[in-house]
Amino acid sequence: MTTFFPTAEIAPKNTDPLAVVGPLVAQRTPTAFESMEYKCFSIDPVTPTIGAKVSGIRLSGSISGDAIAELQHALLEWKVLYFRDQDIERSDHREFAQLWGELEQHPFFKYAQPGQSEADVATLAKDGMTGGVENTWHNDVTWHTHPSHAAVLRAVEVPSLGGDTSWADMAAAYDLLPQNIRDRIDPLVAEHDWMDSFGRFMPKENTDMLRPQFQPVHHPVVRVIPETGRRVLFVNSGFTTRILGVSEAESDELLTMLFRHVQRPEFQFRLRWQPNTVAFWDNRTCQHYASSDYFPARRVMDRISIVGERPVGISG
Repeated sequence: MTTFFPTAEIAPKNTDPLAVVGPLVAQRTPTAFESMEYKCFSIDPVTPTIGAKVSGIRLSGSISGDAIAELQHALLEWKVLYFRDQDIERSDHREFAQLWGELEQHPFFKYAQPGQSEADVATLAKDGMTGGVENTWHNDVTWHTHPSHAAVLRAVEVPSLGGDTSWADMAAAYDLLPQNIRDRIDPLVAEHDWMDSFGRFMPKENTDMLRPQFQPVHHPVVRVIPETGRRVLFVNSGFTTRILGVSEAESDELLTMLFRHVQRPEFQFRLRWQPNTVAFWDNRTCQHYASSDYFPARRVMDRISIVGERPVGISG
């Protein structure tokens, strides 16, 4: 696992309880989990804890069982994997995503190709008529009882400049919190809702129709990843509305602090898209942010998400 150690003390006179003076050093502690030698492809990490380029594998056709096992391990270790020069079809994209579980039918992004009945491919198309609105840190669909396990995003058309996507490591973010903050948030539960995000752009008749199907849900503030035992922050500014069991003032204080903490560049990896680039990330362990800096240029991405499990906290 990866453990973060501040190299300087928390400044005693600083009113920000998360302010650290000096560099943040990531120390990778060898464990049985991280000892795999990748034989089916090569891995080139981008940062000490999150993001890795995968080379020497094609995401179409038959992928061996050994390669699938190594990819699963790499995803748990690096949280975001990306692949260049993947000139694949939408059908190949779907087949690769299906290797990891049931495909998610997103209720707000039902964009199927003409003649295609499936609603599991969300085409995110932005141009001079429709600007990007995903430029906030979030995990996908945490307003579901079973948020996405992972997602596979394929670049169909990218602008010449801008349109990058960034991911933030929520395990590293948790590790760097002072112990007294971890003690406060470890047992807490938060509410997640879609009304202030998706609902903001919908006509009232649509939100009235969808609300009975998608009520606010409750998830642990600190989630435990079953395959690794890692603790990760599981609140995000896109969908987390409040922390239960505390006053409104304390809820606001904690969420503001944690949302700001997530924005530290030390936790982040930024991907410059190229045509035929594919990114595969663990939605449980990282948040992402799509830079909306390319308007009015055109950007088209196909995303397929994999259904996840109900989040489990430290107490089970």
